[in-house]
Amino acid sequence: MSAEPDGNPNKTFPVTWDELHRNARALAWRLLDMGPWKGIIAITRGGLVPAAIVARELDLRLVDTLCVASYDDRQRGTVQVLKGVAGDGEGYLIIDDLVDTGHTARVVREMLPKAHFATVYAKPAGRPLVDTFITELSQDTWILFPWDIEHQFAPPLASVRAAQR
Repeated sequence: MSAEPDGNPNKTFPVTWDELHRNARALAWRLLDMGPWKGIIAITRGGLVPAAIVARELDLRLVDTLCVASYDDRQRGTVQVLKGVAGDGEGYLIIDDLVDTGHTARVVREMLPKAHFATVYAKPAGRPLVDTFITELSQDTWILFPWDIEHQFAPPLASVRAAQR
């Protein structure tokens, strides 16, 4: 992501709960006839909400998680796999909210090369790494997901508590 000298992105793109639901449902429409799918692997944390919507729309009950950490307070770090999944991904959908630089997507692709990777949003640097997406945004856009904002950026409660100690 391109950023201003103070570290802030050049553009922001706020997403409401309704927009996210509509876009995740559109993703399910695109995936509907590509199956049958064995299940979904949601990339935590951002992929959890879209995965739940896609699972409902595709009537899939098997949902697992691939737990990774790659962002810390809007800064990219190394991708840490906190919990993996077995197998090569054959017959599974990988669902994430966004592919940005592709750092996380590369790690996920290496772990699950036969899975179908789908995201709601895609930026140019990461777009070639996913099979299906709904909306493309410029690389210098920071997406404000509904779980990250109130009327302005809202840090996770645990971070606020830690800062108060």
